[in-house]
Amino acid sequence: MLAWIISSLIFAVVIIFLVSFKVNINYTKEIGQVVDSFNGVNVYFNGAIGHVSGRNLAKDSYNLGLKHQCVEFVKRYYYEHLQHKMPNTYGHAKDFFDVTVPSGALNLQRDLLQFSNGTVKPVVNDILVINRSLLNPYGHVAIVSQVNEDQFEIIQQNPGPFGKSREVIDLKKVDQGWFIDKPNVLGLLRLP
Repeated sequence: MLAWIISSLIFAVVIIFLVSFKVNINYTKEIGQVVDSFNGVNVYFNGAIGHVSGRNLAKDSYNLGLKHQCVEFVKRYYYEHLQHKMPNTYGHAKDFFDVTVPSGALNLQRDLLQFSNGTVKPVVNDILVINRSLLNPYGHVAIVSQVNEDQFEIIQQNPGPFGKSREVIDLKKVDQGWFIDKPNVLGLLRLP
């Protein structure tokens, strides 16, 4: 009997997790609603992290990504505000960071300089790359929107149904670099 109760509870938790990963449980916002903007580039509400509303292509057919996902915002921001096209237009957020590229070298897939966490201080317009986690197997990317002495702010799309578009993250000076004090941070990408 106890095994059946435990199995039922585990099953219920898995079902709730899967539903919340695809279904908008925040009824105060509509999917596609503008929730923020940075340098004239809008951030849209996506509801559940796993929700997809189709693919977004630029007028010249450049692939910006799946609508309202974090990758789509970052690529749209770089395309619209910085006039930058990435050679590899596909991949999940975690795929933006190539672990085989030395810190400070050019990531050829993104045509951006890549810096490992703990090496450089973020600057405005950098892309913060976060590795996958238990609750998000795709990872996450965001744009650095403001930098102070020991903190920086990111703007992000698709932080979850109740997440905020802006987040402040602590920085710690270490040895010859700066450590981004947030779990699973792989590093930063930056225009050369």
